[in-house]
Amino acid sequence: MRNDAEWRTLLLAGVCYAVWLLLAFGWADLPDTLRVLMLIPTITLHSSLQHEFLHGHPFRNQNINDLLIAPPIGVLVPYLRFKSCHLTHHINENITDPYDDPESYYLDRDLWASIPGWLKSLLVANNTLVGRMTIGPALSTVGFLRSELVRIKAGDRNLATIWLRHFLAVALLFWLISNYGSLPAWGYFIAAYFGMGLLMVRSFIEHQAVEKANQRSVIIETSGPLSLLFLNNNFHSVHHAYPSLAWYRIPEFFRENRARFLRMNGGYRYESYWEVFRRFGFRPKEPVAWPIEGNRKQHGDIK
Repeated sequence: MRNDAEWRTLLLAGVCYAVWLLLAFGWADLPDTLRVLMLIPTITLHSSLQHEFLHGHPFRNQNINDLLIAPPIGVLVPYLRFKSCHLTHHINENITDPYDDPESYYLDRDLWASIPGWLKSLLVANNTLVGRMTIGPALSTVGFLRSELVRIKAGDRNLATIWLRHFLAVALLFWLISNYGSLPAWGYFIAAYFGMGLLMVRSFIEHQAVEKANQRSVIIETSGPLSLLFLNNNFHSVHHAYPSLAWYRIPEFFRENRARFLRMNGGYRYESYWEVFRRFGFRPKEPVAWPIEGNRKQHGDIK
C-alpha cells in the first residue's frame, strides 16, 4: 500500500461490492423497485471508485488496481476505455476541447452549424442537468460507440479486443442475473443506466469552456452525500491540480489552500449541488458549440 490510510479505499470498495451482491443476488424479499433504486447509487459509487483506482489507488501496482475494479457492473463503458480516455482528459490544456478532450460535451462550431435541428434540440436539452441525467447516458453511450467503431473499422485491434471482452463480460453478468439474480435483467439495466445518469450530476458541472485552462475546473464546496458518492470530486480543481491525491485527503487539502485554489480557477465555484440544480436543472449551462476562439475546423465526432 501507498500509506497507512489506503485501507479506507479498500474498505469502501469492499462495502460497495458487498452491497451490490446483496442487491443483485440476495435480499429476495425486497421489492424490485426498491432494489433498483438502491442499485443506482451503488453502481454510481463503483464508477467513482473506478476513477479513484485508475489514478493509482489503493496499491502502487496498477495491474492490481485494474483487476480489482474492472468488473463491468456499470455495463455501459469498459473500464480500460474509461481509464485511457480519462487519463487523456487530464492533459489540462485540452480540457473541454471537442477534439482533444474525450470527455468534452462541446462540439466544433462548424459541426454544430451543420447538424439537423432535432439533434441540436437533443444536445441543448443534454446541457441541462435534468437532461444530462435522463437522456445523457444514451447520448453519451451512442456517441462514444460511434467513435469507437470508426477506430475499430480503421484497424485498431486492441480496441476491438477490449470491447469484445467487455461484451462477453456483460453477457455473462446478465446471464448470471437472469438465472441467479434477485431482479429481472431489464431491471438491472435500468439501474445501470441511471447509475450513469446520477454520475453525470458530477460531470455536468465539472468543467467550463474558458480561455485559461486552469480556470476550467470547478469547486463545489459541499460535504454532503453526493460528495461522498463522487469521492470528493466536487473539489474538481483540486483533483486536476493533484490527480494522485487520495479522495479522503482532498477536502482538508482544499480547506488548507482554499484561497489559492479559488484564485487559480478564477472563482469557478458553487456552494452545493442544490445550487447547481436551481440554476441549471432546466436551463442549459453553456452553449453546445465550443465558445473558445481558435476552435479548429476539422472533422470530428459528435459526442
